[in-house]
Amino acid sequence: MLNERPHKKLVLWQEAMELVTLIYEVTKKFPKEEEFGLKSQLRRAAVSVPSNISEGLTRRTKVSKIHFLNIADGSMSEIDTQIEIALRLEFIDKNDYELVVNKLITTQKLLSGLSRSLK
Repeated sequence: MLNERPHKKLVLWQEAMELVTLIYEVTKKFPKEEEFGLKSQLRRAAVSVPSNISEGLTRRTKVSKIHFLNIADGSMSEIDTQIEIALRLEFIDKNDYELVVNKLITTQKLLSGLSRSLK
């Protein structure tokens, strides 16, 4: 692809993008009244993960890079909590919950590795 940004080659960014896609698919099933509630919050948190990874990797200093990676990490914690709420409210089934949690774990491990390598 012409002018492909370097972050797109990272497995971490690719996994984070898959997380976004998965969250969008899972939240399609949410009740209509959640359009501007939990559904919206989950989607925003999901989009925040690859967005902050890519932004962080363009920063010049380690401190700045780590700052944006920490924001991505915080967004993953939000997703973890919000997907648990969705399960408890029965907006999603156990299979969808486990798919999201497994993708979160994979993405978290990659993010932790990158953060450690920068420190």
